[in-house]
Formats: sequence, C-alpha cells, structure tokens
Amino acid sequence: MGKWTRRGLITAGVVTGGALIVGVAIRPGHRAPTLAPLVAGDDEVLLNAWVKIGADNHVTAIIPHAEMGQGVHTSLAQMLADELDADWSLVSMLEAPAHEEFANYALGKGFILGNVEVPSVLVGTIDGAFLTLTQTMNLQITGGSTSVRATGVHGMRVAGAAARQMLLEAAATAWNVPVTELRAANSQISHASSERTAPYSQFAAAAGAVAPPSKPVLKTQDQFTVMGVSKQRFDIPAKVNGSAKFGVDAEVEGMKYAAVKSSPVFGGTVARIDSAAAEAMAGVLKVVDLGTAVAVVADGYWQAQQALNRVNIQWNDSHASSATQASVFAQFGRDMDAAVRDGSGSVDVSRGDVDSAMSAAAQVIEAEYRVPYLAHACMEPLNATAWVHENVCEVWTGTQNPLGFRADVAKAMDLEDAQVTINNYYLGGGFGRRAQSDYVVQAARLSKTVGKPVKLIWSREEDIQQDNYRPAVVSRFKGALDADGHPMAWTNQYVDKHEPAEAPHIPYAIRSQYIHYADSPTHVRFGPWRSVDHSQHGFFTESFVDELAVAAQKDPFEFRRDLLTDVPRQRAVLELAAEKAGWGAKLPPNWGRGIALQESFGTIVAQVVDVEVADGKVRVDRVVCAVDPGFAVSPDGLTAQMESGIIYGLTAALYGEISIEAGAVIQSNFHDYPMVRMDEAPRIDTYIINSGAPMGGAGEPGTPGIAPALANAVYAATGTRIRELPVKKYDLKFSINETEEMG
Repeated sequence: MGKWTRRGLITAGVVTGGALIVGVAIRPGHRAPTLAPLVAGDDEVLLNAWVKIGADNHVTAIIPHAEMGQGVHTSLAQMLADELDADWSLVSMLEAPAHEEFANYALGKGFILGNVEVPSVLVGTIDGAFLTLTQTMNLQITGGSTSVRATGVHGMRVAGAAARQMLLEAAATAWNVPVTELRAANSQISHASSERTAPYSQFAAAAGAVAPPSKPVLKTQDQFTVMGVSKQRFDIPAKVNGSAKFGVDAEVEGMKYAAVKSSPVFGGTVARIDSAAAEAMAGVLKVVDLGTAVAVVADGYWQAQQALNRVNIQWNDSHASSATQASVFAQFGRDMDAAVRDGSGSVDVSRGDVDSAMSAAAQVIEAEYRVPYLAHACMEPLNATAWVHENVCEVWTGTQNPLGFRADVAKAMDLEDAQVTINNYYLGGGFGRRAQSDYVVQAARLSKTVGKPVKLIWSREEDIQQDNYRPAVVSRFKGALDADGHPMAWTNQYVDKHEPAEAPHIPYAIRSQYIHYADSPTHVRFGPWRSVDHSQHGFFTESFVDELAVAAQKDPFEFRRDLLTDVPRQRAVLELAAEKAGWGAKLPPNWGRGIALQESFGTIVAQVVDVEVADGKVRVDRVVCAVDPGFAVSPDGLTAQMESGIIYGLTAALYGEISIEAGAVIQSNFHDYPMVRMDEAPRIDTYIINSGAPMGGAGEPGTPGIAPALANAVYAATGTRIRELPVKKYDLKFSINETEEMG
C-alpha cells in the first residue's frame, strides 16, 4: 500500500456556512470558488468535492457511483473516512449529481494509469487531462468493478488524507504549535502538552483557505481503523423498512404511465399501426409511434399495457428476420474457419513454438465450447419518469451512468446538457443493463409528445426480448501433453473479442500458447453483462484445463497447482479453496466436486462446487469460494458480492439461454428464462486473503468461476463433459452402477 503515499490529487475548496469543502485538484489552482454557485445550500454539495465537513463536525462523503446493491456508497465512504481519521458515527454519504464537474476523473485515471507513479509537478496537468477526457466521455459510470480499485484508491483515500493534513496545519497555526505535536483521531484534533482538544469543524474555515498538499501521505494497511471493518451499510436500513426509493417509486404530480413494445427483430421499424381499439379504451391518452417501437400513454400502467396489447402493429421486415440460433452458431463456425484459412484473424497471445509442441506431443486433446446469449433480467423492470417542459427535461430513474444519460437525453431532445436533470435513485439490479439509456430516452420522447410527465415501465417481456445481451460465443481448443501428462502447448480460437482484453488469457505455465479470434458480428444487440468476457472465457478455459487434467490422469486441483508456481497469489487462492472444501475426501454416489480459478478486475477467485445429480437433475449443494482482492475494505460487503456473483453465474450456468428464431428472441419471462430460486440456492462459504496486493474489484469477480466449477463437478459425478451452456440442455439421467463404473 506504500506506493500510494507518493501520489497526490487534492486541492482545497471553500468554506460555506462553516463547512469545509475538500475537492480534488483537477487542474492547478482552486476550482471550488468557481463551483460554489452550484451549491444549493450551506450544507449541500460543492461540485467536484469528495468530502464536506459541516459546522456540526459531520463528514459527508460525496460518492460518484450508483448504489445497486453492491454497497459502494458505504465502502467508498469508509476509504475516505479512514484516511481522514473521522469518527464513523459522524459520517454519511451523498451521491454525486449528474453534472460535468462530477465526471469521474479518478475512475479514468485509475483505469488507465493503474499503479503508474506520477511526479508531484505533473499531478495537476495529469488530473486536468483526465477530467477533460472523462467530461468529453460523460463518464460517471458504475461498472467494471472499478469503484474501490479506481475511485476509492485514486479519489477517496487521497481526498481524506489531504483533508486531514489541511486540518492539522490549520490547527497548528491556530494554537501556535508544531504540526508534528498534533494528533487527529475520531474527527478531533488534540495537543497533548497543552491538553487541548477540538473538533475538526473548529478549523474548517482556516483549513479551507490553505493550499492543499500535492501528495498527502496515505496510511499503510496496518494503520487502517475503518477500512477492513464491516460497517453497517448506509442503504440497508431504508431497504429493510421499505422507505428506500428506486426508480420505479418516482412520483411526479400529474404524471401519466406508458407501456412500450419494440420491433421483435432488432433493426425493424413500424410500418403501420391500427390503434382504434386501444384509443377507445378508458384512460388511454395517446398511442405513439416511436419509429422502432409503439407506446401507449394512459392514466395507469395496467391500462397502458392492456391498450398496447390491442394495438395492431405491422413491422417492416428486417434483414435479420430469417436468423436462427442455429444459423448464428453456423456463422461463427464459418468465420472461424475462414480466419484460420486466410489468416484474417487477430492474435491475443503468441508464445513459443506451438506447431512443434503439437507434433512432439504424446497426446493432443481438442474440444469446442459454446455459450448462448444472456439477458440481464434485473429484478426491477426498466423504468424512467420524464417531464419535458419549458425547454428543460427532468428525469427520475435508476442508472449506472447518470452523466452519460444526461448527455443522451439532451441529444435526443435537442437540448443542451445543462437543460437536463437526472435524479438518480437506487437500482433494483444493474449488471451492465442500466448503463444503456434507451428506456430513458423513450420516456423523454413520450413526455415531450404528450406534454405531461410520463412514467415509462417496460414489461418483463419487453425487458427480456429487447435487452443488450451478453454475446453468444464459440471457443475451440487444442492442448498437447507429453508422456508424463505435462501440458506442452495450448491453442484457443474464439469468436468476437470484447473486454477486458485479458479475459481469454490463462495463468498456467504452459510454454507454447497461441490464442486468437475471429470477428463475426450478428444483428443481436450487445451490452456489458456482469464480468463481461470473463464470464464466457472463464467457463471455456477452466473447463478445458479440466479436460487436460483428466487426459493426463491427474487430479484437477493438483494439475492446476503444479502449473501455478510462477504466480503465488493464484496458487494460494486455489490451495485455500481446495483445503476449505475438503478436496480429495470421498463423496457419496451420484455426487461430484469441481474446481475453477479465475482472475478478473484485479481480484483472484477460486471456487469448489459440490453437486448431486439424481434423476437427471443437478442440485448444487455447496460452493466454497476463496478470494484475494488485495485488501477487503468491507469483508461483509466482499462476501456478499461473492455470494451475489455466484448466484448470478449459477443461474446462467444452469438455466440461462436467450435463443433466436426468425430474427427475434424466443424467451419472454421467468417461465422460460428461469432464475435460481431460494430453495435451490447452495450453501456458500467465502474465505478472504488480504495479500496486500493493489486493491481489486468485488462486484464481478465472483461470477466467472462458478460455471466451470459446476461443469467440472457434473463431469466428476456423471462422466458427461459439459461443453455447452446451460447445463439444462444435457440429459444427465444415469444409474449409480454406471457412475461407479466410470470411476
């Protein structure tokens, strides 16, 4: 953690009504005086500030991230409060508004520069460049497991440390004592010799007038008092008592409700509408042609949806109206073959002499894997309330990127960004879907058309059939083993590369590797899905590693462990998961145990899954998860995210499948796109390693490993190798005797 002490990002703010506002030094000089007019009141937010200290000594952490159940409003406040030496009982948070001055430069800086050291003299210039970049991108996104590892490390910790130093220097001046004689703790500054103690608020005015330190000293891990402790989350009490406000809870005086239906085939448009029957229904205000969709605005949502069901819509044929799931996979195969044949593919990794290794191998193992499209299926349906009036647009919704949504709505409404206000609420699930603004733009267009506030709610069917999907992928492997069962070569070709770039890479010490891909775009809309490409490639690579272990007649855990000598963090995580799962212990008949390892978003996770397969049905009994995030800011929060990611990934592995017929999505609701229910949820045991490595993410790393660990467990139980998800596609009925014969 010491390397962060050589960074500095802070500048002082202004004093407003007895409150010290500490902002981040995006460019040289004080920004806060320019931003002060944006403050709504004495105790309100000063834009581009991470922390506010009020006259009552209350600390407010300004968080530029959305809360969608991941607990980030609390964990980021912990990071700031710890460096500030604040009394946690006096700390609260406020979500940053959707304004360009809150473009999250710290996220951009952390994502791009990572651990690169920035000389003190360049801090202002570098931060100014990142502010400009993130403002141009309208970047205020919550995703990619970047909140703690980017905003927390590069924004919250540095802001807290700088504020603490500024307060100490102000107190030293006020008391005419050396700053080295002062101690800050629990939002108080004390001087032992004179027995004086005073709250931070007493020095707020003076501190706000002092030039900030360019590189405040950050704590080392052994000095943490708030980080590493599981604090009660800010969002939980309201969610327990029902007072929490989600987007769907928004109420605006005089608002109407809308339901929408888009072209079943992506890219299709409205050809003709017969809306007479719908318009004759009581409470219906208007039927609106949106070009690619039709909406009904009515007094209530149920009225709007029932009326929409009575609108006769004819759609213009799309070029993709003949596409099927079979044709999509066939296209992938053709494009992969062509890329090999004509050399048009792109290379991820090329190391060693793969051809020679394959020729000299004692065994060559080949396999092809595939995964389907997946929807996000957020529990809270997509919704937005919009009110376009007097050349402004107000929006109430839950979004992962408020500033980006503001820009999208402004463009669609032909307004300036400043004419759009986004009021962000809690999100009832995001997983990447609520980073796409289509539903919010629709609400704004409907409000402008009818001249009233409109709350648009997508039906579950609309949500499932009009998603931005995790892409379907095919991945082909070939592995070479020597006579001792040691892997000599690894080749992998897959279709369509997205992000992150390292998702298909493996941690194992295999000398010769060739990983490459072919482009094969389809008409199906793409969007980020929890853990993005790691969710597919984790299944592919960790399943094929298991196949190599079986071919080598070696234990899957030991096979992996022996290939991880050069990456001790990965090896330690794998060993901990195996130990806690009781790897090697005998299981009952019909049971299997599988293991998988995946690093994603700076966090290493290993999972061991125990399953029982009876009458063809897979029951997941237990998941053991070992995780090394570098350091767990909130252990309970990290554990919850591992559990959440495992359940989300388990749903996809067991049941998740979006399939295409006649160019359109077949599935429509939870009856044919099922979720893992409470009675199916396994016991999950999570074990944390605080290795001291740079902090990693938590929201996504729990998802990639569950599918391969599950598939490997099913193989151990049945002898059936799962090479295509979901598992429900396989007939796993077998007899106990047959299982015993398979060994």
